[in-house]
Amino acid sequence: MNKDLHSIPRIRDRLSYLYVEHAKIDQNGQAIAIHDALGETPVPCAGLAMLMLGPGITITHAAILSLAACGCLVAWVGEHGVRFYAAGTGTTRSAVNLMKQAKYWADPVLHLRVVRSMYQLRFQDELSPDLTLNQIRGKEGARVRDTYFQLSQKYGVPMQGRNYQRDNWNKADPINRALSVANSCLYGISHAAIVAAGFSPGLGFVHTGKQLSFVYDIADLYKMEMAAPAAFRATAEGIGELDRRVRLACRDEFHRQNLLKRIVADISSLFGDIMPEDSPDDCFAEEPALPGGLWSPDGEVSPGGISYGQDDLPKED
Repeated sequence: MNKDLHSIPRIRDRLSYLYVEHAKIDQNGQAIAIHDALGETPVPCAGLAMLMLGPGITITHAAILSLAACGCLVAWVGEHGVRFYAAGTGTTRSAVNLMKQAKYWADPVLHLRVVRSMYQLRFQDELSPDLTLNQIRGKEGARVRDTYFQLSQKYGVPMQGRNYQRDNWNKADPINRALSVANSCLYGISHAAIVAAGFSPGLGFVHTGKQLSFVYDIADLYKMEMAAPAAFRATAEGIGELDRRVRLACRDEFHRQNLLKRIVADISSLFGDIMPEDSPDDCFAEEPALPGGLWSPDGEVSPGGISYGQDDLPKED
């Protein structure tokens, strides 16, 4: 399937995600089709940021090929979308953003600057430069608790605390299950934006040591603003089909708030606005089939795809 990458919608213009379970997915022309108990549903994958595959899914090789060609991230997740198992690739062809992220991650001064910027994005008031990192974390913890209390009062949903058991999903109360589902949706769309923009999900700044550390970092920027309210609203409406209604509520809220565009812009600001405002267009700067450059100690980049053999060495006198 040949598709000009320039014709694929930018990540900020795409639908956020689609969660599918207990169905068969195959190729349907330039798109994919989902076959389940309700019949056949065509999906234009070029306008989709991420496809989340839940339990009971069968997908064809041709469908995966179409999704990959359109730059749609494919994620394999567990029941309720809570567990994340694996993911495919996004649209980016350039490593420039990844290298900038690695530089900021490895430099202690730059690393701390990013951490403070991440916390600052969550507060309306400017954080004092005299605050230590632990003091900032304390302020963030208080903000989260206050937000949960306010949402509980607003929607009339009692909440005794944030907790759930991963190995015993049904033991958690409805609001905790709803929050877990909402967070997993937010993790998914954050992951899609990060990969599409050419960053590493594993190089986190606040969170460290996990393959999705940076995903957790970015998702935390929007949890209290989008995911938590969606979970409380859905729970206030009843507990029937709660997981599904939370996913739909998150999908609508992410679209209304234009979350994909915000994520790309916010990540750009963390690393000194290294990306264009619209989307990572630098990934189309070179033909993907061409070889990359070769690193040199003088800082210059030597051309790749060249055999530097004996014929290229200077002749002895």
